[in-house]
Amino acid sequence: MVNSLGHMSAIQVDKLIRDFGDFRAVNEISFEVHESEIFGFLGPNGAGKTTTINILCTLLRPTGGSAQVNGYDVSSRQSEVRSSIGIIFQDPSLDEELTAYENLRFHAMMYDISREDFKRRSEELMEMVDLTDKLRDQVRTYSGGMKRRLEIARGLLHRPRVLFLDEPTLGLDPQTRRHIWQYLRRLREQRQVTMFMTTHYMDEAENCNRIAIIDHGQIVAVDTPANLKERVGGDLITLRTSDNENASQRLKEVHGVEARTGPEGQLIVETERGDQFIPKIIETFSDGANPIEVQSVSLRQPTLEDVFIKLTGHAIREQEADSKEQMRRRGRMFGRLRR
Repeated sequence: MVNSLGHMSAIQVDKLIRDFGDFRAVNEISFEVHESEIFGFLGPNGAGKTTTINILCTLLRPTGGSAQVNGYDVSSRQSEVRSSIGIIFQDPSLDEELTAYENLRFHAMMYDISREDFKRRSEELMEMVDLTDKLRDQVRTYSGGMKRRLEIARGLLHRPRVLFLDEPTLGLDPQTRRHIWQYLRRLREQRQVTMFMTTHYMDEAENCNRIAIIDHGQIVAVDTPANLKERVGGDLITLRTSDNENASQRLKEVHGVEARTGPEGQLIVETERGDQFIPKIIETFSDGANPIEVQSVSLRQPTLEDVFIKLTGHAIREQEADSKEQMRRRGRMFGRLRR
């Protein structure tokens, strides 16, 4: 698939809909993922991320619209889609009583990989994720980061063209998360694998070439991280005052600045040269018969979380407790489909 800009498309989604009874989980979303790019889905639990991925992985049928993965329609050519993708689930899906070799061998059997190809590919992948010397160890002896690296190697064993990663570093410490992303970036450079990932870690989303922000089943923006942050505009000043309503009104009247309310009740002001504007704010609030007390003030550059809050009006919530069971169920479904 080639789009209007000349990019090859690994994933093409057009007006995709998925209903569950009277509830519309995915509401006419359209987007594309270019070949060899890292594409991110940002959104809270319940926004439609998991439903969309389930459709793209052929675990759910769409109610309306269409989707193609590697040129295959997800409704009419499910077998070809499944053979051309890899999935790294949020919840661990390794058999911890088996060795790494046995986990990889079982995966190879599911995809009809010959013994000769399995030997060559498994050695290459285990070397890539720095686990060669742990190949014959039981997975239960692995650390969390080692298990995730093994899952990445297993997901690549059948040489998928698209790799789906659902919260790939959830629960890992920051150092291990950085190491995982070193492996993923190396993978993209060496094998040109397209990656479609979900995350609620804003710093992790910075690894994406482009990001789709999804909320309440609809995509509200698709762009590069840098371009998305430019939508916020300039510096961000966060204020807590004794009278936010009056403070907001004064900022508009005196400086022509529209302050917005953050998710925790703070005032957020977007402006160029925020370091020079803060003294003006304090001076404005101290003038007059009814001065406004500035209880706290901070200045920073915009982040992807600021973009999300500006576009949706709320912060990304942490994943809810039942999400792990959803991942387990999805893993079992995919395993049955491959048999």
